[in-house]
Amino acid sequence: MKTTIKIEGMSCDHCVAHVTEALREISGVSSVTVSLKNKNAVVEHEENVGPEVLKAAVTEAGYQAL
Repeated sequence: MKTTIKIEGMSCDHCVAHVTEALREISGVSSVTVSLKNKNAVVEHEENVGPEVLKAAVTEAGYQAL
């Protein structure tokens, strides 16, 4: 399953790395691609990982998930 999350608040490569790490730590996530230019993250994950879990990880990392 693939989910795209819009993210506000990222301004540099460090931000991208921080969001990537936060999403990769979620059990059931197999792939994460975060784009500073597009202000989003594309996450491949198992069906039992809902978008609310992904958004919560982004929020906990200090960014706004839309």
